[in-house]
Amino acid sequence: MGKQVRQVSQARTARQEQTKTGRLAVVGRAVVVRLRSLRGRTIAWAGGALTVVAALTVAGVLIFGGDDRPPVPDTRARHYTEADACLLTGEKGIAAGTTAAEVWQGMQDASLKTHARVSYTPVMGEQSTGNARPFLNGLLQRSCEVVLAVGRPEVTATAQTARNYRKVGFVLVGDDRGGHHGANVTAVRTGHGLRAAVAASVERAVDGRD
Repeated sequence: MGKQVRQVSQARTARQEQTKTGRLAVVGRAVVVRLRSLRGRTIAWAGGALTVVAALTVAGVLIFGGDDRPPVPDTRARHYTEADACLLTGEKGIAAGTTAAEVWQGMQDASLKTHARVSYTPVMGEQSTGNARPFLNGLLQRSCEVVLAVGRPEVTATAQTARNYRKVGFVLVGDDRGGHHGANVTAVRTGHGLRAAVAASVERAVDGRD
């Protein structure tokens, strides 16, 4: 009787060991499959990362180095000379429909031919000769080679100052004092043909400084 009990116990223990072994085998296979899956994903991720790094490296070489050839210039860019033509206007600036707007168009026409830079400065505040002078002085301090003035206070202030700046070309728009100016001053009448007259005056002033 005791021998039969021991045999049954041994058989039961053997079955339990087999069950544990089977479970461990199943778990082991699952772990292996999981590791292989992760390894594949890691390799794929690493490969993708290396591809991105390689692409960025190639782009960096193309942009920052490896080619001593000069960059192709933008054909749309304007190559300006060292000449500056500056316009002094009333407080409305170059508003559409004003004489200053037509003068500005003439300056732009001259810029296309001479490649001179053009700009304008409106006199803000009181529209008087005294108040226009500081704005005019600002243009002269900026080393404008050609100074144009439109508007009575602006023209008056410019005409009074022009004699002190013989190397600067001045264009007075609407000045009615005839030829009572120095050789560096040109008077342009308003009205028909103003745009073309301004363009021609600026061109002469720019060419005269060469």
